Amino acid sequence: MKAQIVINDHSYTIELNKPYADLSMAVSNVARAWYINAPTFEPVVLGDWKGSVALGGAVNFFNVSFNPHAHGTHTETAGHITKERHSINTHFKNPFTKSVLLTVTPKEGIVTFEHFLTQWEKASGEDWLDEVKSVIFRTEQHGGSLTREYSNTNWPFLAPEIGSFLRSSGIDHLVIDQPSVDQEEDGGALACHRSFWGPTPLESLQRTITELAHIPTDVSDGAYLLNLQVAPLDNDAAPSRPILYRLI
Repeated sequence: MKAQIVINDHSYTIELNKPYADLSMAVSNVARAWYINAPTFEPVVLGDWKGSVALGGAVNFFNVSFNPHAHGTHTETAGHITKERHSINTHFKNPFTKSVLLTVTPKEGIVTFEHFLTQWEKASGEDWLDEVKSVIFRTEQHGGSLTREYSNTNWPFLAPEIGSFLRSSGIDHLVIDQPSVDQEEDGGALACHRSFWGPTPLESLQRTITELAHIPTDVSDGAYLLNLQVAPLDNDAAPSRPILYRLI
């Protein structure tokens, strides 16, 4: 099934039933980050009634306990760093954006602004950046593992100047293949979060950061249509599924 979309007077065709790549990691029985155990999936038990077919019940009826920031791909609003926990469900407004995927190479654990700018300028030379509103960062060229435990690994992170540059360039959505755009332990600075949302984050509640994305190795750098699907959860963050489509 083909669909034609128009972004600022430019027309593109996408194969709706053939997404190019799913960048999500599911909430599953895996501990991923932030020093907490894996999610739990437990059947409801009400007296003699059991919410598990395996235990003799008529249906599976499970409670699930998880943390959106730690247990899978998730999208967060600036409510992550404000006194009031503003809901991603209320403020996320852009499920479809033109996006650019950039592979960036950390140096001593950090993606420097200078290296990012080199990749950005290269993308500009390829005409990938026209009308782009979201940027996807691949920091690990091997694609990472869907069962990896990131806690205590001191993962690669983005220099805060990158967040400021993206904000000033009109980028509304940032996606990264790490548990955070910031250093694992930074004393609560969250420098790139804060630079991306700016000095008045309440004015940037529609802008999002998506973390713990999984980017397959066969997905090349370039321009795509990003369908960012975010679960309707009234919280500062919610599980999400970033889907890429080729632009034809």
